[in-house]
Amino acid sequence: MSSRVVHVDIHGQRYSVRSELDPQYVGELATYLDTRMQMAARELLTSDPLRVAVIAALNLADELFRARADAAGLERRVVSRTADLERMVDDVLAHHPPRAVNE
Repeated sequence: MSSRVVHVDIHGQRYSVRSELDPQYVGELATYLDTRMQMAARELLTSDPLRVAVIAALNLADELFRARADAAGLERRVVSRTADLERMVDDVLAHHPPRAVNE
């Protein structure tokens, strides 16, 4: 896959992003980041773009870490439930062995 340049606007600045990702997806990422930076700017009441970017990055990192923790919790619940179901099936099979086809 070849890389291409996608032009995006983030926090009032135009950027040229070279990426192999779908241009529409890159645009969606930029829009999401722009929204998060606007939120950070409102919270900080500052026009310092570096400070806004750092706060937005911290907020995004927090979001990522929480999503990872949620995913890990879900995975643990799925593994636990799968083990429970496997034990139930084993128990049923132990008390009611399958019959031969010609019985």
